[in-house]
Amino acid sequence: MFTVKSNRTQHLFVVVCLSLLLNQSDIDNSRYSFNVEWHDTEASIIRTFILFYYKVDGTIELYDTKYRRMFLRRTKCDSVTLGDLHIDASVNILSRQMKITGFADEYTHVHLGIVMQSFLVEYMTSGPVIAMELLAENGVAKWRELLGPTDSEQARKDAPGSIRARFGKDKSLNAAHGSDSCISAERELNIFFPMSRIAQYESPRSTATFKNTTCCIIKPHAVQEGLLGDIVSEIQENGFKITAMQMFYMEHPNAQEFYEVYKGVLAEYSGMVNQLVSGASVAMEIAGSDADTPSKFRAFVGPADPELARKLRPTTLRAKFGKTRVQNAVHCTDLPEDGLLEVEYFFKILE
Repeated sequence: MFTVKSNRTQHLFVVVCLSLLLNQSDIDNSRYSFNVEWHDTEASIIRTFILFYYKVDGTIELYDTKYRRMFLRRTKCDSVTLGDLHIDASVNILSRQMKITGFADEYTHVHLGIVMQSFLVEYMTSGPVIAMELLAENGVAKWRELLGPTDSEQARKDAPGSIRARFGKDKSLNAAHGSDSCISAERELNIFFPMSRIAQYESPRSTATFKNTTCCIIKPHAVQEGLLGDIVSEIQENGFKITAMQMFYMEHPNAQEFYEVYKGVLAEYSGMVNQLVSGASVAMEIAGSDADTPSKFRAFVGPADPELARKLRPTTLRAKFGKTRVQNAVHCTDLPEDGLLEVEYFFKILE
């Protein structure tokens, strides 16, 4: 079970890393080199090798890193092509299923890494992404196992229940990314969630558009109950576009300020404030094609009372996911003129 938190001082990722150091003089420019591992089921151990792929004729070699000797002499293997050789891929070599865990020399990293980065950059910049910090014992390995192989087609064969098998399309459009080591995790987390104010200039800018938008907040109780994904899916499937999304831990003064318009108007005001500060909430900017977006989204969310919503508007968000007037799954902007103000509160002021 993964949890999402913001304080990295309270956890420790434990990962066993195996690396092979090669001298620059050992690099052969006529071949590519990869670190691979094979689960020897008879001995119940994972054996590690270097896989050499010769560009001139597509032949391969395997070098045993433990015993420091050649395991497979240079030979042609029709089941292995250069296109199959990328990190996280599984290749079949003489009936042994081997997983590629990394590049084994700088030459391979530079030449193949650049190609891989070019499709990755185009994909990652093609639209909004959602970054998350996941915490678990041995978290890096657990998340990569849940992700599955990089190639979504391979994932559907080897790990049909994995994320990439279920939601990915191919090697590039493979749904999700995962850090490959503790070092990579720390570097990538600092890009999205800077550890200090000094580093905040490296933080990516909000994707909020502040045009024809309204605000939606998935309340803490719904996040804690695991409803975040279902609610997001419902929003998108009903034609609304989420143009910004961020998790917040609201403090009491902020929650009171945000709900101030309801003070003295709704009997549930105090309960609404307490609910908003009870855990992580997710704020979203919902965008539409015209200025009527707040009203359209308000109708989709439904009445504040989930019981009433289930009777009158059973397909609305609060009818499906709400429990009480306080724990009614989501907040949405009530007045059209407040839509932009509430979006700016989260994605300009609090951010």
